[in-house]
Amino acid sequence: MSTDRQAEVSRNTAETKIRVRLNLDGTGAATLATGIGFFDHMLDQIARHGLIDLDIDAHGDLHIDGHHTVEDVGITLGQAVAQAVGDKKGLRRYGHAYVPLDEALSRVVVDFSGRPGLQMRVDFKSGMVGSLDTQLVHEFFQGFVNHAGVTLHIDNLHGENAHHQCETIFKAFARALRMAVEIDPRAAGVIPSTKGSL
Repeated sequence: MSTDRQAEVSRNTAETKIRVRLNLDGTGAATLATGIGFFDHMLDQIARHGLIDLDIDAHGDLHIDGHHTVEDVGITLGQAVAQAVGDKKGLRRYGHAYVPLDEALSRVVVDFSGRPGLQMRVDFKSGMVGSLDTQLVHEFFQGFVNHAGVTLHIDNLHGENAHHQCETIFKAFARALRMAVEIDPRAAGVIPSTKGSL
């Protein structure tokens, strides 16, 4: 397995200042500070269930709302993942997961295709979970796919509680991401595409 699948990316704009450090071959350790408590909780799911060491420090214009902060964390995280996977040699490339939480069930499928694309079908039962506007979940994942260069399908198949819906989405994303970025020992050094590049 590669010993240096790590990245650090900073994004500084008039609206946000964000730093992301990650290690794809980590243990799930996380240090998270975005100013949005429930969002930190969701990012912790990515670290814990993806076995990714994740350090995110974000300062945004939360006096307006959470939009810029959540979207820009998605962008910066996507850039860091793209940097950490490098040329994608040996990657499994595809990942998928179903995750339940009580009445909620979500399915996430990811492809490190090099082609950004998001299909997200979620009918959140509440507009807010804590201080996170549930509309911003889409903005987070859109920012991520655009900058990680992945195709991502997210489906909440069942759910009556928005907290549960959101948590199953992020946990399933973490599990799918973990599967996709694993090194396949049978394909060491090989780019997983008949095109020869991703």
